[in-house]
Amino acid sequence: MTSGAAPILGRMLLFAGIVLAAAGLFLLLAPRLPAFFGRLPGDFQWGRGNVRVYFPLATCLLLSVVLTLIAWLISLLRR
Repeated sequence: MTSGAAPILGRMLLFAGIVLAAAGLFLLLAPRLPAFFGRLPGDFQWGRGNVRVYFPLATCLLLSVVLTLIAWLISLLRR
């Protein structure tokens, strides 16, 4: 491994660990989320027989807006 690749690999592994820890925290706290989360008016659900399809469109849009605002605030504070 070249001397320039080691820091990049280290950062990538650190970032992957943080992402996995955040995913684990989310899974631990998921049952405590408000009841409306995942049941918004734009969340679609179809079922027939043994097949059930769930597409949380409104929830995804809401999460996207919230995460975009958080990223925007962080970038604003870093200036």
